Amino acid sequence: MKNNGVGKRFIDKFTEISIKIGNQIHLRSLRDAFAMMMPLFILAGLGVLVNNVIFTLFLKGTMLTNFQTFGNLLVNGTLNIAGLLIAPVVGYCLAKNRGFNNVLGAAIISLAGLIVMMPATLSAIPVGKSGAVNITGYLSFTNIGVTGMFAGIIIGLVATELFIRLSGVKKFRINLGENVPPAVSDSFMTLIPTIVVLSLLAIIAALLAVLAHTDMIKLITMIIQEPLRRVNTSLPGFLLIYSVGNLLFGFGIHQAVINGTLLDPVLLINTNKNMQAFATGHDVPYIITSVFRDTFGMLGGTGSTICLLIATLIFSKMKSSRQVTGLSLVPGLFNINEPVIYGYPIVFNLPLLIPFVLTPVIALLFAYFCTAIGFMNRTVVMVPWTTPPLINGFLATGGDWRAIIVQLISIIFGVCFYLPFMKISERVIMHQAEAD
Repeated sequence: MKNNGVGKRFIDKFTEISIKIGNQIHLRSLRDAFAMMMPLFILAGLGVLVNNVIFTLFLKGTMLTNFQTFGNLLVNGTLNIAGLLIAPVVGYCLAKNRGFNNVLGAAIISLAGLIVMMPATLSAIPVGKSGAVNITGYLSFTNIGVTGMFAGIIIGLVATELFIRLSGVKKFRINLGENVPPAVSDSFMTLIPTIVVLSLLAIIAALLAVLAHTDMIKLITMIIQEPLRRVNTSLPGFLLIYSVGNLLFGFGIHQAVINGTLLDPVLLINTNKNMQAFATGHDVPYIITSVFRDTFGMLGGTGSTICLLIATLIFSKMKSSRQVTGLSLVPGLFNINEPVIYGYPIVFNLPLLIPFVLTPVIALLFAYFCTAIGFMNRTVVMVPWTTPPLINGFLATGGDWRAIIVQLISIIFGVCFYLPFMKISERVIMHQAEAD
């Protein structure tokens, strides 16, 4: 009994800390921002898929190049401006979560602040030339695209926080009276905070440019983005964070609390860089991406619960389990598995928590190995998360049929792995029913 009390206290404390992390306002705003931008990343993935898989099946030469203009323009309007878009979206979400009454103003300040921090002079290679020249008056896709995403996030958060705090200072408010239109009145109410925030950012950018010959985009990418991405997308770091998220789901806390805040930003950077490389015909750099996790570690949803459903349909004789499975199967085919998590249930069901956490880990390790040895292509297309298993593997890897084999093997293993724990769970339920 004493040990059970200690274990319960540990779980309660661990859960409490995890909830606090997930509800931290900046992390929550970041999660909300990426959720808002997800349709753009999916659209970019479809553009890459059409350009490099579908068009190449029946087009060649100049005709192929002309048709690929379609996908290239989609990529320019999504991936290649991801850093530029994330700043105002983060500012908007943070202001909304803060309960600030001028969320659009916060978004504008975030966007303007990011542009202020951009380098004034760029090095570029003219078309048909081999040497680089310095140019001014332009923004580069390198800075406003995937590489600049973390800069957009941080500048968006900092600019919005300053803007909100300064807007709360009464001495900074310019009140034009009640007869002035609300839009004009609101603009003057935030005029001084706007001037102060953007001027402060401009001073920092100027000092970096004049004294250090660099810019904030480069510094954030070098000092924060790349070290964090390397840790969180390393195989051990990725599996640890992802498993903790799944374990929390087993205690009723949605895995997005951890994974959506700690993994998604860096995994999406890897995904977007893979899509860019694939679209331009370069070597695809990363194995671990957000779509790799979703495609090979979430077969039927978090915990790869499609394996449990199949095991129940084939081997279970318990009526209640089969009824829940019948209701959960169709949503599970589209990776919607809340019915099985809360209905089977998996939540607070210790026997099923073990395969719920470990099945995705083993499947991801297997997929990682298959990718590393060259058996399967790397993931290069952001597919909608509701795409059914087998189909999503084929699409995510740019039309590689071997991904289907990898997923099939993972599903078969998952069924075998879930089976003994499913049997144990049913025995526990029967004993509890008899005791009642």
